[in-house]
Amino acid sequence: MKITVLDGYGLNPGDVSWDSIKALADEFTVYDRTPQNLVAERIGESEIILLNKVFITKEIVECCPRLRYIGVLATGYNVVDIKACHEKEITVTNIPSYSTNAVAQHVFAFILYFTNRVALHSESVHAGKWISNPDFCYWLSPLTELSGKTLGIFGFGHIGQKVAEIALSFGMNVIVCAHSKESFEKNLKSLQVADAKKSEVSLVSIEELFAQSDFLSLHAPLTPETTELVNEKTLALMKPSAILINTARGGMICEQAVRNALDNKKIAGYAADVLLKEPMSAENPLYKAPNCVITPHLAWAPRETRERLLAIEVENIKAFLAGKPINVVN
Repeated sequence: MKITVLDGYGLNPGDVSWDSIKALADEFTVYDRTPQNLVAERIGESEIILLNKVFITKEIVECCPRLRYIGVLATGYNVVDIKACHEKEITVTNIPSYSTNAVAQHVFAFILYFTNRVALHSESVHAGKWISNPDFCYWLSPLTELSGKTLGIFGFGHIGQKVAEIALSFGMNVIVCAHSKESFEKNLKSLQVADAKKSEVSLVSIEELFAQSDFLSLHAPLTPETTELVNEKTLALMKPSAILINTARGGMICEQAVRNALDNKKIAGYAADVLLKEPMSAENPLYKAPNCVITPHLAWAPRETRERLLAIEVENIKAFLAGKPINVVN
């Protein structure tokens, strides 16, 4: 059994071990990165390939006849031509629900960035401002208490639910725009909070979500319906004091519309871990935008989270080899 990892560096830059997957193979190869023109060549005689951002097209599938399994080392699997794989009876799996805690944690890192301004004030202290200050305290920007503020959540899957749980522990009001009333009610029951707290979570329309939120966090997959969900029209509904947060997919927002809103102070801030095009381009309208904090798609990347991802992939491969595949997306 030949297993090849086409772009392993994102998952493992050297701080976790491939040994658990290597043990399943007769021949095991890891490439840190694979340019698109070398994908077919590097797959070669592999029966199993693992990847994250490498595109597997119909043409690649057709010229790799020994390929039987594709493991996407992420939740999203849009990089794989699912139809072509189905026609060639190639099993495709993904890694669901591995990064819930990490992404929810990152959402609140963004929120606290805007409310507590820790970095701003620490930098000023180390620049000598406190030493020269005549008072025992000072602040360079308004500080905000989260209790009583409204957090809007678009999408109420595992991550959206975890974000709601954390928000409730801060004393925030939580409003949700979900796929359906039935899915909202089902997922509400799963919240790890007291029943009295669950009653404080409300289902609202998309218009109410944008209009009422002090903080609005996106947690839905990218679909034709959610593409550019955030646009001039929906941004116009938001409070000038509101903060928009995107740890879902870059394509859910119109980046130019968000830049315009920031420039014209139609919203107070934007935080993103994802962009439409990654890595970031110097032409991206959000580059150096005011009141805009961007991290390089790392919300999923704590070591514990990546080790969990790897462990799930091991189980995916074992199940496939046993003839009972799990987490199949085709």
